Amino acid sequence: MATKKKSSSKSSRSHSKSSKKRKYSPKAGKQVETEMREMKRGKLKSGRSGKKVTSRKQAIAIGLSEARKKGAKVPRKKKS
Repeated sequence: MATKKKSSSKSSRSHSKSSKKRKYSPKAGKQVETEMREMKRGKLKSGRSGKKVTSRKQAIAIGLSEARKKGAKVPRKKKS
């Protein structure tokens, strides 16, 4: 009863997948970071109403939207 090792082939496959998996550009990440800082300082405001943003998710969405406008690589919004 001999045991076989499969470590080398599996690790090379997972490495190639991870390089294809990048969805957001570094520029988009920086934009989200900026918007999060503004939210924490209390200066980030939402679109039409101009109300202060308090939700972390909303701040991220605003950051990605701004990055998309500036031409950064950001996936499209999901359509329902």
